[in-house]
Amino acid sequence: MKKTVRLRAIIVSLALVIALLTSNVGYVYASDEILDREDESTSGPSQDGMLDDTSVSLDVRLDLDAKAAILVEASTGKVLYEQNCDESMSPASVTKIMTLLLTMEAMESGAFTLDTLVTASEHASSIGGSQIYLEAGEQLSVKDMIKSVVVASANDVATALAELVSGSEELFVQKMNERAKELGMKNTNFENPTGLDDNTVNHVTSARDIAIMSRELMKHELIFEFTGIWQDSIRNGEFVLTNTNRMIRYYSGCTGLKTGSTSKAGYCISSTAERDGMELIAVILGASTRESRNASAAKLLDHGFSNYAYVSIEGKTLDPINVSFGVKNSVGLGYKSFSAVCAKSDAQKINAEIVVPDKLSAPIVKGDLVGEIIYKSGDKELGREKIYALDNVEKVTFSHVLGKILKKYLFI
Repeated sequence: MKKTVRLRAIIVSLALVIALLTSNVGYVYASDEILDREDESTSGPSQDGMLDDTSVSLDVRLDLDAKAAILVEASTGKVLYEQNCDESMSPASVTKIMTLLLTMEAMESGAFTLDTLVTASEHASSIGGSQIYLEAGEQLSVKDMIKSVVVASANDVATALAELVSGSEELFVQKMNERAKELGMKNTNFENPTGLDDNTVNHVTSARDIAIMSRELMKHELIFEFTGIWQDSIRNGEFVLTNTNRMIRYYSGCTGLKTGSTSKAGYCISSTAERDGMELIAVILGASTRESRNASAAKLLDHGFSNYAYVSIEGKTLDPINVSFGVKNSVGLGYKSFSAVCAKSDAQKINAEIVVPDKLSAPIVKGDLVGEIIYKSGDKELGREKIYALDNVEKVTFSHVLGKILKKYLFI
């Protein structure tokens, strides 16, 4: 009798297993939309060359002496203020941000080091404007050359660096424009590595594009060892350099980045500053004087630091979620860190809404998207992060279940 009962139990169990394993039964997730999203985060830092124009800026108009201006939070690329920021115009020596970026990238690729000695060419030594009066055949280290470009805006040295990186100024300019396209700088065309515009035809960029290349240069932390210098020297102390960017001395938190001025461009600057963990980029183009340029940049930065906050929330793990048809009954979940820029008033009341299904179906692969966490301040959405499975869960197989049934009923 016992054997008959056991046999019936085995037959019934096997029938149920077969039905379950061959059926198309599944579970409806809390939001099908979640699973259909492309694998791109909707929060955090924007991609290379992209600035985030989603609305966060206040409806204000600042009194700036500028033909164009933009204020950007560096880590996220969030635009906090803009004024005529996509018009192409002459940038003067702010051009050298791209020259420095390509120099940093070439150095990090192993093409040369800070200690590499560079021999000045006849061409480089002939470049006028702001300079350190390079002589043809003179040798300077890459370190002293970068310092001379950043601090003194030396055109002769910028040209020497261009020749070092690409072999000639012409090839370097091609590389400048190629890199600009890669970064999404849509209103830019470079004709030289210096920004001198007496003989140029269409050497232009925009405030937005300057913010883009400034943000890219800021990723190379070495640059700040030079942009923060107020006064230094080269040639064994014989030639003194004083920074053209007065803001690093007089504006609290200023870290750089590059100034420029010509009669065609007016007074320009890409000014960077950091306070309370938030880095800002303020670009001013076409100011009437050096003093009004600096004042306008300071006004932009003040606006950013006074009204906005950088929010960073650490990623965590969540309680496991139940799994059907899996060799394991549950799987752990987790999400990555979240960062955003928002109005200071919004930063004080951030809440998180977790959207996940009640249950998942195997198979599950580690890293599978299973939900999302939505960060809000009141009814205002600040951004989202995806919720991922932390482990693999294989789908249960017929042989796996059969083994369990036999073990249970036949004691094997």
